[in-house]
Amino acid sequence: MTRTRLSRHTGWMPLTLLIVNQLLAGLGVASGIAVAGLLAERLSGTVAIAGFAQTSTVLGAGLVAIPLARLAVRSGRHWALAAGYALAFGGALLVIVAAATGVLVVLFVGLAAFGAASAAGLQSRFAATEVASKGSEATSMSVVLWATTLGSVVGPNLSQLGSDVGAGLGLEPLAGPYLFSAVAFAFASLSAAILLRTPPAGRLAGESAAPDSVGTRAAVRIALRNPAAVLAIVAIVCSQTVMVGVMVITPVHMFHHGLSLTLVGLVISVHVFGMYGASPVMGWLTDRIGPTPVILIGVLVLAAALALGSTLGPDSIGFPVALGLLGLGWSAGVIGGSTLLTRAVPPGVRVPLQGATDAAMNLAAAASAALSGIVLAAGGYAAVNALAALVLVPILLSALRARRASAVLREPREGH
Repeated sequence: MTRTRLSRHTGWMPLTLLIVNQLLAGLGVASGIAVAGLLAERLSGTVAIAGFAQTSTVLGAGLVAIPLARLAVRSGRHWALAAGYALAFGGALLVIVAAATGVLVVLFVGLAAFGAASAAGLQSRFAATEVASKGSEATSMSVVLWATTLGSVVGPNLSQLGSDVGAGLGLEPLAGPYLFSAVAFAFASLSAAILLRTPPAGRLAGESAAPDSVGTRAAVRIALRNPAAVLAIVAIVCSQTVMVGVMVITPVHMFHHGLSLTLVGLVISVHVFGMYGASPVMGWLTDRIGPTPVILIGVLVLAAALALGSTLGPDSIGFPVALGLLGLGWSAGVIGGSTLLTRAVPPGVRVPLQGATDAAMNLAAAASAALSGIVLAAGGYAAVNALAALVLVPILLSALRARRASAVLREPREGH
């Protein structure tokens, strides 16, 4: 009783700081992400390269996920978050330099470093479970993700203002939004380093100290023998892959149909709101009905989003709905999957497995983003959505395997 009350009391301050951190990070990421593909296309002169802009960002997030997880184990989540946002700050500055010089390689390096903000933001969801009271891990995770909503919705709508500011400073207009990103990441990094303190990574509130963490490879081997952990990993990886593959190429698709940067920002805002706005509901559902049903809800919502995206034109009033559903399905898949991942493995396995999963989700999404520009150029936006739909199949197969394994485990008890 005492321990539970203490964990609830001490968890409020870290959770509040995580929320503020996510708000700043969401603003920084969304401000730049809305124009990344357009900037890459402008500097390269070809639409196929547009998808590689997001590839660089997501690839960067994947490459730093495991090092940040190791830093979290060694020094605490707050230092991992501070390091991730500091790296993203440097990346935003490099993007501005690339836009000024026209050097495409510098742009991609800058976008890769920029992706560290996404890796840090993803770590925040696990940090939230570690300061949560027992039984409310998913709710705490979803509240921290929800905090991204304000920054992420405002960010794309600053695209035109950022463009104007950039032009006023003599920069390439599409580099202007990265000025806002740099400022947001600087504040996020400083607040994490100076103000935020978290318990040892991998320990949930109310638990005794976790045993020493195993290595990343050992954690993955342990998880692969656990059907529930496999389902969690597949749900997270596939949900991210589907969302990124469609989202990254949507601004380019809209721009090619003559829609303004303001409308592009509005649609991306609806999409981001879908990702984070309903996350408390997804967290509450996960704590009430369990993570697996929420994962399956995510599959259904993502399928509906892809069906709408394939049939509606970018100037249709229903087009933002498709992007909103894409974000909502992602929310269900990632919150359900992340909660299941946290519950399915022992404490010493959690953090290295979380880092490996985040690396996998970002590397897979990087490949999806790279492919999306090529698919758009070859087959159009409907082909992008059709290809994304195939990525939902492994989630269903993994859920079926986990259900069968669970039924086998229950049989001896039922026969007793």
